[in-house]
Amino acid sequence: MENSRSANGLAAEQTASRRGLWSNYMISRNAWVPQAPISSMTLRNQHLTLADAANVKARFALVVLFVLLVSIGFLYVGGWVTPHRLTPARIIDTFERVNGLHPGFRRNHAKGVGFSGRFESNGQGSRLSKASIFQPGRVEVVGRFALAGGMPYAADANSTVRSMALRFALPNGEEWRMGMNNIPVFAVNTPQAFTEQLVAMGPDPLTGKPNPVRVKAFFERHPETARAIQVIRVQPPTSGFDDSTFNSLNAFEFIDATGKATAVRWSMVPAQTFAPGIASPKNANFLFASLIERVNRQPLRWHWVLVIGQRGDPTNDATLAWPQDREKVDVGTLTIDSIEGEQTSPARAINFDPLILPNGIAGSDDPLLSARSAAYSQSFTRRVDEPVTASAVTTPAAAK
Repeated sequence: MENSRSANGLAAEQTASRRGLWSNYMISRNAWVPQAPISSMTLRNQHLTLADAANVKARFALVVLFVLLVSIGFLYVGGWVTPHRLTPARIIDTFERVNGLHPGFRRNHAKGVGFSGRFESNGQGSRLSKASIFQPGRVEVVGRFALAGGMPYAADANSTVRSMALRFALPNGEEWRMGMNNIPVFAVNTPQAFTEQLVAMGPDPLTGKPNPVRVKAFFERHPETARAIQVIRVQPPTSGFDDSTFNSLNAFEFIDATGKATAVRWSMVPAQTFAPGIASPKNANFLFASLIERVNRQPLRWHWVLVIGQRGDPTNDATLAWPQDREKVDVGTLTIDSIEGEQTSPARAINFDPLILPNGIAGSDDPLLSARSAAYSQSFTRRVDEPVTASAVTTPAAAK
């Protein structure tokens, strides 16, 4: 019986061996090619190779996914994914559509002139901010006076918003850039409202004037703008840039040496005596002509006055003025002693981004700040490679 079982076992082993041999045959072209039986070590190596391949595929999939997400991000920022979302490029596109394309000029505040001078700090601002500019001493300034709007050859008008932009070059290598307007509050409080206002107030192709139906509809959608316009109209226009007060409009945070943050707005208050605006100017550039003549006669000065906010004062809405009884701190004097045309002024190459700030100053929660920063960058990127075009404003230096 035992011999029978042995014989049967031997036959089974031979059969299994033959089956294993044929099972390891492989097809090569049209021929059957026998392959040696696979050892356990070979199986383990094949298993590791398959695992490695799976890992490579997984890593490749992650790389593809990362590239796809980055591409979607760029498309989103550019507005391709959400065609109706407001982007910096669309804001500048709106300026170009409303005002026309004027290569070489800023898309807003297009008509202007450069200047240089200095700021002398009296040290009073150091209790509010650790920024080095508020330590006693002198800082060099480059800046620009301009009129709001994207038309560089438009005639000057008393009602057009005037602006002052500054770049302070601080001793430690930092910079502080700012832009201010001669109005007490801003007309809108969101980037979307700003763009809507630009379209509503733009000239109608048939009349060359704003369409009253569009203007009325805009004010109905934005009652905050209607209120702000009333505040702006109460302020009488001055005779020129030299006797205008320029306001930050947006709020900022001033951070002192202990880390305490204080909400602040500010004004550049002229030392020059107020004079009413010219009723019927004959010169299309009368505001700039007067400015150039006065600077050439003697330096012009402004007091930099900080307005200290209190709890509850709005920092995220530039259409709302702070109460008149807020503490005011005179931190020094801005002196402008030189005017230079756009073609040669270093101000032409400066993007007066309001969020380029020194240590000790930070932006607030005002949504217009980030929108201004992004839109200014877009405008700068477009014009920086465009040819320098002759300005409507001619200075004596530019005429030589």
